[in-house]
Amino acid sequence: MRRLCEHATACLTLLFLVVLSACANGKSAGMADAGSGAKTAIASTTTAKARNFDVLYVTDRAPVVSSTRALSYGPGRDRALSFGSVSLAFPPTASGRPADTSDAPLKIVATTRIGAFPQTPYAIQATAKGPERLPATVKAHERAAAALKGEISRRLSLAKRKEVVIFIHGYNNTFNDAAESTGKICETLSMDFVCVAMTWPAGGSGGVFQGYNIDRESGEFAVADIKKAIRIISETPGVEHVHLLAHSRGTDVLLSAIQQLGIEAYVARSSPAQRYKIANVVLFAPDIDLDVAVTKLFGVVSDPDIPFGSRPKPSGAFPPTGSLHLTVYSSPNDKAIALSSFLFGSVVRLGRLTSTNMTTDINGSNALWENSQIAGIADFIEYKGQAGFFGHAYFNSDPAVREDLVALLRDRLKAGDPRRPLVEVKRPFWRIAEASKATN
Repeated sequence: MRRLCEHATACLTLLFLVVLSACANGKSAGMADAGSGAKTAIASTTTAKARNFDVLYVTDRAPVVSSTRALSYGPGRDRALSFGSVSLAFPPTASGRPADTSDAPLKIVATTRIGAFPQTPYAIQATAKGPERLPATVKAHERAAAALKGEISRRLSLAKRKEVVIFIHGYNNTFNDAAESTGKICETLSMDFVCVAMTWPAGGSGGVFQGYNIDRESGEFAVADIKKAIRIISETPGVEHVHLLAHSRGTDVLLSAIQQLGIEAYVARSSPAQRYKIANVVLFAPDIDLDVAVTKLFGVVSDPDIPFGSRPKPSGAFPPTGSLHLTVYSSPNDKAIALSSFLFGSVVRLGRLTSTNMTTDINGSNALWENSQIAGIADFIEYKGQAGFFGHAYFNSDPAVREDLVALLRDRLKAGDPRRPLVEVKRPFWRIAEASKATN
């Protein structure tokens, strides 16, 4: 029996490696081309426009230079946070004309660095009053922050909406994957927003399984930089709202950053919505343990000893959440999340949470349900389509999911609005009305 169990575990592990490897290549982990029905399904969300555009990138990946001396970024970690512009294009069709369908693939044309922050940890010096940051380092940080804000301001002046959409990718995505996925989201949203690809050092070497563990730690490495970048972007004059989107392992990175920003806001007697203008947090196929997600989402709630201003306020009301809303897309057919749950010992990972497995028997589920209901801040959307064999990349491949994202972000429609393609299951659970058969 023991040999059989060991064999079964080995087989499942091997399948996990295959799934993760497939999910990590361009199409499955956020680079998914739309299914054949995409043109019809989201025709109303896109208009005829130039097929060349660019997105802003922010990264703590190490830069690499190709044989043609073109700038890009690899899987290595860089202690200096960089930012710049990635030019994207839809390649011309066989007729020579630019592609004009929403399922056309995107290609990187050029990557241009605009600026970089000092290397971390920032340099300090000894003074009579104790250690302090080196003035030259502080000035370098301020110059970089001003340059990043200046670029956001420039893009805001050209955007229809004075709002920023930030996308954080998942495991084993390359820099190009991250930029192209962000471009696809931007295209889905009709180019109305300032779009930012916030990309961390994923794609570590050492084999698929070891690479997954390396990526997990690289995600932890990136949290402080992502938190810093979100804060700076939100402080840019003219920014009205910030929308934070993440896929797969990127959701853990994002929630860690939000947890820290939430503590900062609470100490300042504010909320993430008020202080950082965060309007929507959208998690696609989150590869994170349910208990871990609940801890990060409600960390402030569970620690009444955190100072509220100068001292704790255990019995006081929380600052208004404003427009802040959490949307979680999950799927019972997500094989990548299922295998991740098996190998890492999760009873339920958030990416497979549904109304049927939301029970008091599952740690964290009841608290998540009750707190979400009381605060009115969350919706859980079940996707029951297939999105290919692995069922993990539906956020950018299934037109029905993309339509719902448009309704949520661009059209500002709440779940339950008849114009949104959702069917109520049991609030706060909803189901995508017509999940199409995606091809990746």
